[in-house]
Amino acid sequence: MSDSLELLKDLIARASVTPDDAGCQDVLTERLTPLGFSAERLDFADTQNIWLRRGASNPLFTFLGHTDVVPAGSLEAWSSAPFVPTIQGGKLYGRGAADMKGGIAAFITAVERFVAACPDHHGSIAVMMTSDEEGIATHGVVKVIDVLERRNEKIDWCLVGEPSSDKKIGDVIRVGRRGSLCAHLTVKGIQGHVAYPELAENPIHTFAPALKALTEEVWDHGNEFFPPTRLQVSNINAGTGAENIIPGNIDVQFNLRFSTELDEAGIKQRTHALLDRYGFKYDLQWRLSGNPFLTEAGELVAATHAAIKSVTGFETRDDTGGGTSDGRFIAPTGAQVIELGPLNESIHKINEHIALDDLEILSRIYEQVLVNLLGKPAVV
Repeated sequence: MSDSLELLKDLIARASVTPDDAGCQDVLTERLTPLGFSAERLDFADTQNIWLRRGASNPLFTFLGHTDVVPAGSLEAWSSAPFVPTIQGGKLYGRGAADMKGGIAAFITAVERFVAACPDHHGSIAVMMTSDEEGIATHGVVKVIDVLERRNEKIDWCLVGEPSSDKKIGDVIRVGRRGSLCAHLTVKGIQGHVAYPELAENPIHTFAPALKALTEEVWDHGNEFFPPTRLQVSNINAGTGAENIIPGNIDVQFNLRFSTELDEAGIKQRTHALLDRYGFKYDLQWRLSGNPFLTEAGELVAATHAAIKSVTGFETRDDTGGGTSDGRFIAPTGAQVIELGPLNESIHKINEHIALDDLEILSRIYEQVLVNLLGKPAVV
């Protein structure tokens, strides 16, 4: 059994459903401190965070990951118990195999090999882990970054081990992410009896044209790095459940995944202007999950492209698709941020898995990234 597989099985066996770390970060600490990494716990509320660092000089390379996983769902639907790592047909099954304990295991073994081969490497290496990525992400990376910023500890390069790959390991790297802005809209009417509509005001009817306009709005046309901004309605709720009552309110939740062509203030202004055209009373609450970010050509992107080419023989593709990640908290500090990890085909699904060969390929790519960036000896 390879070192990467052994470690991954240990991590999967720990049912670390958000925000519970279930001892995963202790396992990583036990692996890294013998290599000269210092370990600093930065826990907030119910979230476990750890900052492990080897070296004190710049540049600082950081691997960012999360030890928490989403719930398993229906246990009966799994072919094997979700927290009992099981090998079938050349794949390891278990919750977190791809998102993202596979990436964590691959990096830890990569850094073990790298430090053994290059003990006097250039710069510093850090590992940042949180147990609050799959949740609301209020006590995880955002708090750790605040600590680092206050003491002027700057990350130069950040590799996030999220499952970025599409058809084969390394075929896609994320060089940015769209922004995510959530909205909760309440349109106000007047409740009444369905037989007396003249005595009521049905908010479903008054809102319907505005809903059509919202979903048909052309927010932007995207750019060479990002697709056009999209609005998606996620929930609509109105009424008491009775057939003979006109509802007093309608509640609507929607989300915008937006490109760098827009910002939070501009989206809010345009949304309010659109709704105001229809004359109904409403309340609109917003929550920003993250702004868009983009890492353009630089040392990290070049080193990653070269590593993937060296290990796999093919060229990778830069992309900004998918959902949000904790990289959104790192990018505003000025760090170069990319995401590279396992295939994303089974993440959050029943029977989540990673191919055994993919795990080893990913670990070799991570090691080569370290060689490309930090392989030369440190200047004494």
